[in-house]
Amino acid sequence: MAAATIVHDASEAVELCASYGLYLKPITKMSISVALPQLKQPGKSISNWEVMERLKGMVQTHQFSTLRISKSTMDFIRFEGEVENKSLVKSFLACLDGKTIKLSGFSDILKVRAAEYKIDFPTRHDWDSFFRDAKDMNESLPGERPDTIHLEGLPCKWFALKDSGSEKPSEEVLIKVFKKFGEIRNVDIPMLDPYREEMTGRNFHTFSFGGHLNFEAYVQYHEYAGFIKAMNALRGMKLMYKGDDGKAVACNVKVSFDSTKHLSDASIKKRQLERQKLQELEQQREEQKRREKEAEEKKKEEERKQKELEELERERKREEKLRKREQKQKDREVRRNKKKLEKMQAEEQKKLQEKIRLEERKLLLAQRNLQSIRLIAELLSRAKVTLESSCLEAIGCLPRHLFPRKAGVE
Repeated sequence: MAAATIVHDASEAVELCASYGLYLKPITKMSISVALPQLKQPGKSISNWEVMERLKGMVQTHQFSTLRISKSTMDFIRFEGEVENKSLVKSFLACLDGKTIKLSGFSDILKVRAAEYKIDFPTRHDWDSFFRDAKDMNESLPGERPDTIHLEGLPCKWFALKDSGSEKPSEEVLIKVFKKFGEIRNVDIPMLDPYREEMTGRNFHTFSFGGHLNFEAYVQYHEYAGFIKAMNALRGMKLMYKGDDGKAVACNVKVSFDSTKHLSDASIKKRQLERQKLQELEQQREEQKRREKEAEEKKKEEERKQKELEELERERKREEKLRKREQKQKDREVRRNKKKLEKMQAEEQKKLQEKIRLEERKLLLAQRNLQSIRLIAELLSRAKVTLESSCLEAIGCLPRHLFPRKAGVE
């Protein structure tokens, strides 16, 4: 789907659901073809941009909302142009269709053909003939008759619940928007079903060129009249959103009738069964994941405990090693102190022995001195005795009158 475009003139918009700012605006597109002449000079080419500028200049005071190249060949250039209002299409076609363009440097003129864009939209004959001729359809059953509209390219944000903080589309909003045409029997937004992609193998999350997330939806009416009103209202229209600030944007939406029995009772029941199987399978997967997670957690817990035990063992070994090291240090210190003490004791013993030896020597010397003194004294005593004896003997030989006797002395 094409990207949403800014709407400058919303005067032709028709209200779809004012509470959600949704309107229908006529598609105002036209197809423009410019026939190219045969280029006679090699290397010379016609500028697509120059042709586009000439087309813009041909519409005089008006201007295109958008003008883009849809196809370019050696024979022609095809453009898709869009204007603001349906009323301008005829005046634009009058300015363009059947006119010619003269480019500078080229002798041949370029012929322009313009026509209103042919919209690819099913007619009442299309769905009536389809359901009438389809052999596998029962028009008495819902979903197997023209009662379901298939919409593609709806912007998610436009159909989200207000103030919900989510940009996902809501079935409640979808019902509120399309119940304008008749009572709705059922709706389905495939992208809201988490199992649908797995069930169908399709991706329901699609993006427009502007980067906005789009979705597809099915709207089933109770009555054929509601289906007819909705299809007639959507024919030739694009969806327009007007914000609270008054600014409006519009985008093209692909509309078709459902030919796949999508909302038939049998299809709904089949999807429910498939969903139930997928839910059971998912539960089994979740259970398997839970068991695997528990086993993994248990394994991690065992590994953690093992690591803790290993860490404790390493810590114990470190402590044991440290203790042994400390013990060795203590033993070394004890030995060192013992050796030091023994050395000190030996030195003290040596000093003591030296002191004893000195004292013994002193004592010996003193004894010898004493003995010498005694010996001298004895010698002196003996000498004295001898001397006295000698003296006496000498005295005995002298006359007695040489020695007067003192009074009182014999």
